[in-house]
Amino acid sequence: MPLNAKLRQYGIALLLSSLAACTGTGPVASLFRTTSPHEQYEQSLKTAKLDKTALGLDWFTASERALQDSLTISIPYRERGYFSATKPFAVGYRIDAQRGDRLLLSVETIGQKEARIFIDVFAFEQRGKMTLVTSSKADTNVLSWEPRWNQTYLIRVQPELLRNAQYTITITREPALAFPVQGRTSRQISSFWGADRDGGRRKHEGVDIFAPRGTPALASANGVVSGVEVGKLGGNVLFLNDTERGIRLYYAHLDGWHVRNGQRVSVGDTIGFVGNTGNARTISPHLHFGIYGVNEGAIDPLTFIRLGRGPANQSLLAESRLGDSIRVLAAKSTLRLSPGSNATALRELPKATALTIVGGTDVWMRVELPDGLTGYIASNTTESAKRPLRSVRLSVPGKLLDTADSLAAAKEDLPAGVSVQVLATAGLFELVRDANGKTGWVRP
Repeated sequence: MPLNAKLRQYGIALLLSSLAACTGTGPVASLFRTTSPHEQYEQSLKTAKLDKTALGLDWFTASERALQDSLTISIPYRERGYFSATKPFAVGYRIDAQRGDRLLLSVETIGQKEARIFIDVFAFEQRGKMTLVTSSKADTNVLSWEPRWNQTYLIRVQPELLRNAQYTITITREPALAFPVQGRTSRQISSFWGADRDGGRRKHEGVDIFAPRGTPALASANGVVSGVEVGKLGGNVLFLNDTERGIRLYYAHLDGWHVRNGQRVSVGDTIGFVGNTGNARTISPHLHFGIYGVNEGAIDPLTFIRLGRGPANQSLLAESRLGDSIRVLAAKSTLRLSPGSNATALRELPKATALTIVGGTDVWMRVELPDGLTGYIASNTTESAKRPLRSVRLSVPGKLLDTADSLAAAKEDLPAGVSVQVLATAGLFELVRDANGKTGWVRP
């Protein structure tokens, strides 16, 4: 029976099996999605009427803002940050992920009290719509997740109310499937997806992994062997149904089999041996490895088995710097969407602009401006705001404000003639320190 016909034959059964085995991380998960821990916590706040309080409203606002003002990062990545009990916090990280990846997320916290952290992953759909894809469990700050589509995702991290803690978020990637040839890695792939075959009359629907004859071919996933047979092109072949992901794994040119049809196997089990049967008789022994999806045909298997990008090794920001007030040292600096000099610019910042360190790495700090805009800035373009830039004497009475806003609450009244030290600026406002060491904002 032709390969495509065989795939259609197994398609409906495999789809039903994949739905039954759904783990809440794929496109079908939304059909059966349960309420996430974040949503449950939201409801508990509403039940307790805390959503009507200033602190509760700030928590909901932070939650929504993290979905709109997300920061873009590349994996693997890690950074350190801080959240305060007095200021509800949430942060969004935007990433590009591919089907075949397995993303590993963890948030480690250090604080006097245990902090419950909510990790939610959203997919960007058409017209700006966002769909919740998966969430961490209620009792853990870690999440393992496999994207089902190549697209942009947003990871939102938010702690519960009334918790102080330092945190370190780490995001890494590894292949979703185990490598199918013993002792080999994706470095030994010699022929890739899409290469011409038969003088360009067809395309290569898989990858070729060369190894000595008799090298064990391994189960790349837990599943059921669904086809052990001899084909004209593939020679000795077998199919392995991966019901967890809704795909079929195809092993071809085998020297022989080590399993029978209908047998259930686990990751790493030997299912056959590398050879050069079928139309590979004139080529060195190798495994042709392919992947077929339900009702979609062949899929490039490389992303499923390629090597991971290793651990996240960014140099973490010193814990003592979290929450520090700093200012722009250079003539100007750029606030960026991502931690990198080529990242999208959010705003050009003039010298002495006031910033607060809220996280990041030793090289690229995540900072917040007085107006709430958050982004990344190169550490070497900033300095501490403790040393005064200059001293000024107020010519008229004024107020020491708690934020750079004319409508902000006043910490104290400042009489005419009083001297203050200017530490940083934000538009028309200056961050100052008075003779008693109290800091705040004034509008000269």
